[in-house]
Amino acid sequence: MMNHKVSAWIRQKVHHGWRDFSGIIFPRYCAACGNSLLSKEKIICLKCLHEIPRTGFDQMPENPMAQLFWGRCRIENATAWFTFMEGSRYQKMLHLMKYKGRKDIALHLGVYFGAELSQTLFAGADLIMPVPLHPEKLRQRGYNQSEYIAQGISVYLKKPVNTSSLLRKVANPTQTRKSGFDRWENVEGIFTVSEPEKLKEKHILLVDDVVTTGATMDACANALLQIPGVRVSLASLAIV
Repeated sequence: MMNHKVSAWIRQKVHHGWRDFSGIIFPRYCAACGNSLLSKEKIICLKCLHEIPRTGFDQMPENPMAQLFWGRCRIENATAWFTFMEGSRYQKMLHLMKYKGRKDIALHLGVYFGAELSQTLFAGADLIMPVPLHPEKLRQRGYNQSEYIAQGISVYLKKPVNTSSLLRKVANPTQTRKSGFDRWENVEGIFTVSEPEKLKEKHILLVDDVVTTGATMDACANALLQIPGVRVSLASLAIV
């Protein structure tokens, strides 16, 4: 009769052999550089993960992202995980995440982001809330990338993700080609809060994918700050 240890060793070798073989048939590529991933790498290769241009904002209270909101809304803390640079390999990664249905990228990067936030003041939030899409845009795109980033962050912060309280009531035009002033005007008053009494006295971590002028997060935060006792911190995966 086959020894249990030998049997387990054979199963392990068959598993690894199939994984390596399937990698040849269905190669896995890094979402950033496009190179093939090694067996233990997921979504993004270790080189691209190591070289991602982290901001370090979570250790800098008066950082450039926080400064976007000075004089506009009362926030507790603000941070972005890395700096977005047009034409970089990370632009391709964000494009896949936002427009090509790559939920796995949003979730995976959210987990990395959450691991870093778990050692900071951001871990003190009571709940995590993604910037919402309008239902029409959600149907078109298929999913809200900010929601998946928030779910990834929650893995380390161990806080619930709330997707039902903050609502986008207007399907406003895309912000992509708008100037700074037009971005702020485009999102003014477009968010509302459902059942605000459930959020009283809560510290909310508001999550988005990419911040440019901060207009969208500002509009969300101001809607939430109408609720008695609410405090808001901001976390974006990337900042332009």
